Amino acid sequence: MSVSELACTYAALILFDENIPITAEKISTLVKAANVQIESYWPGLFAKLAEKRNIEDLIMNVGSGGGAAVAVAAPAGGAPAASDAPAAEEKQEPVKEESEDEDMGFSLFD
Repeated sequence: MSVSELACTYAALILFDENIPITAEKISTLVKAANVQIESYWPGLFAKLAEKRNIEDLIMNVGSGGGAAVAVAAPAGGAPAASDAPAAEEKQEPVKEESEDEDMGFSLFD
């Protein structure tokens, strides 16, 4: 992410937090007050984004995208469905882990 994008992102978040309408002019004003040099098109892009999308939804859903398609995908071939997996796990008996200290019936020094 470039410095221009970050500056506009922070400016939009500040405006949102203060319940001030997010406009290109207000984003530009905040960025200039922070003494950050940005390209002139960034404030307009962020203002249009704020018009079309709810900023609160964007904040609350950060990081929720991406891997969701994998969980929703149908199983391939003869693989069991995801809903069958928990039942199969419950039926398995717990595996007893052997520790190194257990007696195996022989010793190196006997």
